Amino acid sequence: MKTHLFDVDKTIVRKTTAEYFIKVALKRKIIKFSQVSHLLVDLAKYKMATPDMDFIENAVLRLKGIDKSDLEEISGICFDKYIKRNIYKGMETLINEAIKKNEKVIFATSSFDFIIKPLENHFNITGSLATKMEYIDGKTSGKTDGFSFFGNKKKIGACEWMEKNNVKAKDASFYSDSYTDIPLLEYCGNPVAVNPDRILFKEAVKRGWKILEFREVLGATS
Repeated sequence: MKTHLFDVDKTIVRKTTAEYFIKVALKRKIIKFSQVSHLLVDLAKYKMATPDMDFIENAVLRLKGIDKSDLEEISGICFDKYIKRNIYKGMETLINEAIKKNEKVIFATSSFDFIIKPLENHFNITGSLATKMEYIDGKTSGKTDGFSFFGNKKKIGACEWMEKNNVKAKDASFYSDSYTDIPLLEYCGNPVAVNPDRILFKEAVKRGWKILEFREVLGATS
């Protein structure tokens, strides 16, 4: 069976899902700006191709004590208000066509599972690979449950998933916009660069990987 693994941020959705989530969470006063202000530095490092590979784990340390129910509620609002209308039309079509062919589709993203769940529901899929929060008595502990699916850690998690589900690398397609996903792209039999950043674009051209460019989204831009 053909298997399709999709990065989400800037691959399926125009911006990062965390950006949309934080926007809503700040407005609803679930988190404070001081808890996420450091992400501006992490973004700058990412753009300079010198990312902190543990930045998600470090970010979670500042998010201790948040109710799981609040995170889930904000995620639903975030999807309805921002994420859904910012899904690329081309990716919507590509994913739905794969599903209609009864091919396996999952997301492989560094975003959090509670943010991604409404997107899974939108496509009627389950079992995606995403970063998870650890909870104690229904509140975030300040730690992740396992490692984040960022960079080479995404490859490790995806390889474990493929082995568990008897998916051969040659039968797997992986779609991503980011140079940090090159380890998993080169592992899969069908690597696809979607709206690639400059580093991934150069690598995709060099290796002869398929490149897809999408601009039109389901709804109005935001």
